[in-house]
Amino acid sequence: MSRIGRAPITIPSGVDVKLVDGIITVKGPKGTLTRDINSIIKCEVNNGKIVFTRPNEDKETRAKHGLYRALVNNMVHGVTHGYDKALVINGIGYKAQVVGNKLVLNIGYSHPVEFVAPAGITFTCPSITDIVVSGVDKELVGQVAANIKASRVIEPYHAYGVRYKTDVVVIKEGKKAGK
Repeated sequence: MSRIGRAPITIPSGVDVKLVDGIITVKGPKGTLTRDINSIIKCEVNNGKIVFTRPNEDKETRAKHGLYRALVNNMVHGVTHGYDKALVINGIGYKAQVVGNKLVLNIGYSHPVEFVAPAGITFTCPSITDIVVSGVDKELVGQVAANIKASRVIEPYHAYGVRYKTDVVVIKEGKKAGK
């Protein structure tokens, strides 16, 4: 059995979980998330716990068993605590600012790069070189942060560009003078 799939999810206080026709809805203090559960995996909500079971040992079924348990666990965590991704901008004249629901980046192009926050996502800039992407949906927060990061790939000689705060950049050595 899958170690992840067989672990029950404890429903914290203040979180409401409903399962109707294979669609699970998790409602908490930070928001509401819904997900369609594959009909192969059986999901039960009882006694303050969510339990996932599988009917057979097929490879596809075993893979989905742990997957759906992890996805629903991320939903429960998201509606109670939320998710954040921190990014850092490095470069001469590079800066970020939030204007309404838009993130405006000046990152070395002839024009500013703008990102409109999708529903459920908020941008904050604690300083002009730091960006924090926040929301309740882990997948959406990660995707928006990845799109921002892809707007200016890190340059390996000076580390100019956009990166996650936890990324380690290995700086390449430049050319050496002749003999």
